[in-house]
Amino acid sequence: MIRLLLRVLGHEYARPVRRTVALMTTTSLVEGLSYALLVPVLRALFGTAPEDAWPWVIAFGAAVAGYAVLRYVSDRSGFRAGTTLLRGTYHRLGDHLARLPIGWYDASRVGEVSVLASRGVLQAMSVIAHLLAPFISASVTPLAIVAVMLAFNWQLGLAALAAVPVVAAVQILAGRSMAAVDAERHARDHEATGRVIEYLQAQPVLRAGGRTAERFRMLDDSLREVRRASRRTALSTLPGVVGVALAVQLAFTVVSALGAYLALGGHIGAAEVLALLVLAGRCADPLLSLSDMGGGLRGARYELARLDTVLRTEPLPEPAEPVQPVRHDLEFEAVTFRHGDRTVIEDLSLSLPQGQRLAVVGPSGSGKSTLLQLLARFYDVDAGAVRVGGVDVRAIDSDVLMSRFAIVFQDVYLFDGTIEENVRLGRPDADEAEVRAAAAAARLDEVVERLPGGWAAKVGEGGALLSGGERQRVSIARALLKDAPVVLLDEVTSALDPVNEAAVHEGIERLMAGRTVVMVAHRMRTVRRADRVVFLAGGRIVEEGDHEALLRSGGRYADFWNMSLTPAVRE
Repeated sequence: MIRLLLRVLGHEYARPVRRTVALMTTTSLVEGLSYALLVPVLRALFGTAPEDAWPWVIAFGAAVAGYAVLRYVSDRSGFRAGTTLLRGTYHRLGDHLARLPIGWYDASRVGEVSVLASRGVLQAMSVIAHLLAPFISASVTPLAIVAVMLAFNWQLGLAALAAVPVVAAVQILAGRSMAAVDAERHARDHEATGRVIEYLQAQPVLRAGGRTAERFRMLDDSLREVRRASRRTALSTLPGVVGVALAVQLAFTVVSALGAYLALGGHIGAAEVLALLVLAGRCADPLLSLSDMGGGLRGARYELARLDTVLRTEPLPEPAEPVQPVRHDLEFEAVTFRHGDRTVIEDLSLSLPQGQRLAVVGPSGSGKSTLLQLLARFYDVDAGAVRVGGVDVRAIDSDVLMSRFAIVFQDVYLFDGTIEENVRLGRPDADEAEVRAAAAAARLDEVVERLPGGWAAKVGEGGALLSGGERQRVSIARALLKDAPVVLLDEVTSALDPVNEAAVHEGIERLMAGRTVVMVAHRMRTVRRADRVVFLAGGRIVEEGDHEALLRSGGRYADFWNMSLTPAVRE
């Protein structure tokens, strides 16, 4: 587990853990070895001159004081290392997540990472602050005491030493049997969390259906499974706890019986037997505490393994010698892209001169949005090449590549800050006049004027305090402020009311002016603004040309146009 922890922390943060582990190990050794002084203390007290025990009592007191100082220092080091490494782990996880391809973040991963970055990191790092010192003490102190016993009487020492592999074997077997139960419980917890969120999000539907007082069956079933899994977890801990207790008790009984036999045979004095039995009893508490720590250690190991899986996910490779494009034309050359077992784009070739507008049309699942994602290198292609300015996107530094694109998607995410902070994400170093100009061009200033806080108005998590049209205006203002030479649009007006749609269209026109544009069109009226239209089906281009020419040809594009538009729009 220590190796896994060090791998998760990385080289930069592993050194404080090694130092803390060494300090805690030293403290546990000092604790165990200090008990060796009990033997001469008791020998003197039971001898003919009890006053001879004073030097040994003083030495034992000094050893206990030294141990207390070491324990304070090691515990403090553990807490300080825990808080430092918690911050460091968040930084390392955040930096790594920022380097992973956008395509890695599907719906399930977002939920998993959100839980991992909150509860998971805290539980994993709690090992250092709360579990590491007791675990090392429970492992090292008994071994040090056994060494002391071996030094004073090899028979009793061997008897105590024989218990070590037995206790270790019981712990290992119990841990292995618990692993499957723990995995099931974690899976049930994860499912129950999803069901709770689903139940909360489904409230409008449930209430509209008159089911306000009715229980949500899937949530109830999920919670019952959590209860069953928790019961199985509790029951499965019993063999390990009982096994360790029996092993420790049996070992202590054997040592006691052997000590009595040796004392009665005159092979060892009563004082030595009493002292060594005290030492044997002192071994019992830390060994028994291992059972109590087992659940916490397994939970922390589970979270560490999840962290390790994320951190070992390889980001898209960066070029060793990056090339910076000087033009803004776009090209797909024999591109094939697969998502899992499904081929989304197949042998697609397409070029767009600088400054022109391309509309991508087709049925759902034809690969339209994937073209935008491949241009921005959210994924790498499986075959062929995607080029910007004649340069393969894989040969361009990621920051340079993203600086060339202004992207406006249909689903807009805003951070829980002010409107101005969300607009400034486009270009953080922009001055106030530039921010206001971008907002005016996107007609966001109209939204700002009617909000109580104006520019300081909070938008809520995900922009929940704004309407869909208002969020799109923020997104367009952000893209305008960025002032990138290439614009990627995934139809941004498909779910807007007429007023917001008109405002967003106006902002989009200003955003597209003089730039290379690729737009995914769901509403067919938007294709009229394109210099060129391609119709996708099954990941292939089946038709291409300008809007009027494709209508005259009477092919699939014309059929799609006729099905998609109302008679009033067609006129």
